[in-house]
Amino acid sequence: MKLLRVGAVGQERPAALDAHGRLVDLSDLVAEIDGGFLSGDGIVAARAAVASGQLPLVAEALPRIGAPIARPGKIVGVGLNYSDHAAETGVEPPTEPILFMKAPNTVVGPNDQVLIPRGSVKTDWEVELAVVIGRTARYLESDRAALACVAGYAVSNDLSEREFQLERGGQWDKGKSCETFNPLGPWLVTPDEVPDPQQLSLRLSVNGTRRQDGSTKNMIFGVAELVRYVSQFMVLEPGDVINTGTPAGVALGLPEPKPYLRAGDVVEVEIEGLGTQRQTVGEAS
Repeated sequence: MKLLRVGAVGQERPAALDAHGRLVDLSDLVAEIDGGFLSGDGIVAARAAVASGQLPLVAEALPRIGAPIARPGKIVGVGLNYSDHAAETGVEPPTEPILFMKAPNTVVGPNDQVLIPRGSVKTDWEVELAVVIGRTARYLESDRAALACVAGYAVSNDLSEREFQLERGGQWDKGKSCETFNPLGPWLVTPDEVPDPQQLSLRLSVNGTRRQDGSTKNMIFGVAELVRYVSQFMVLEPGDVINTGTPAGVALGLPEPKPYLRAGDVVEVEIEGLGTQRQTVGEAS
């Protein structure tokens, strides 16, 4: 099932794609796609309603698509989780997942404008598989238990300001939490439509030039291991998001002069079966 939220910023309403690819309105059924919806019987009820064929279509021909989750409680990032990305940055692959936090208010729609922060000269792109949590997870003991806590998957662009991240005190969160730095969506795709999250292709282009072309099979730590691992250190709650890392091809790893993002650039992001994003880059006012 593909769930999404459509409408103007701050006025998004829940929707879904039916079997014919039509956009149907869920707002008479559920108030919001959030942690409460995911932890209850929201997905089951929405699936049954969509299958009935009785839901109204979304009236707008081309509505704005918001993030598929209404403001996550927290976003947990995973650093250097692809061996090729670790190699391009010149570091050894980690022996345990490297975790950092990303501010929830970084989340924007998949096609919303991305803003270069004031003073930034090293804003970078990162296509990532996002894992959305659907039930409370604490001290999980197995991969099976971890996957049972996954509500679905989405496309994420985990934007990063590398100077803020690496040269301004050594704190990754500063370079990860600038406004608009987490376009998410277009859809939340439920696990029944993603048989193996470790067999998905990921691609990202900037101004039509392919920069990243990888596969989740090359993760150092897979989805199940990441959910299980994170639950040992913090309680994951419904609606939380884990960004699972990026493959090689980020600006940081390219030869000089590194092609960091500038105003006017266009970034296109895609994960197999999870949809596409397209962002135009602007400058923070």
